[in-house]
Amino acid sequence: MFAYRSCLKQRLLAAFNSSAYGPVGSGVRTYAAQMPPRIVISEEDIEESFLKGSGPGGQKINKTSSAVQLKHLPTGMVVKSQATRSRSQNRSIARRLLADKLEDVEKGSESRTALKTEVKRKKKASKMKKARRKHRASVEEDEQDAAARGPIAAEQEDRASAESTETVS
Repeated sequence: MFAYRSCLKQRLLAAFNSSAYGPVGSGVRTYAAQMPPRIVISEEDIEESFLKGSGPGGQKINKTSSAVQLKHLPTGMVVKSQATRSRSQNRSIARRLLADKLEDVEKGSESRTALKTEVKRKKKASKMKKARRKHRASVEEDEQDAAARGPIAAEQEDRASAESTETVS
């Protein structure tokens, strides 16, 4: 039993020190480490009210006061959360939304949401670049195949495609 625990501990340490988390002490910053801390809002600055929900969810949503509305008194910013049927979960979600909104106003492009959208934008641009590169390579391969087959085969293919478009029209 003891040998199993020590073996398990070694495997866990090896997994933690692997490349998925980066080498320990290497100075490699992960995505979570790059994010600035959330803004802390004092309870005196928040006015909290509980509302009856609306929308899909049926009678249970419409009868209970599980929706949470928070108003930040210094700025007058209002946030409402009705994501779940639980009042406590909606309270935490509303606080997070309010903190994110306040941070957007305060920090602008340095806020957490701006950094997240920037990361998503870069990933999307990278995917698009890879797709263009892949498409360009496949077109070049097709052109090389056509050149290797000779001009007669290319003319025959052109005629066949022209005939197929004529019959479709």
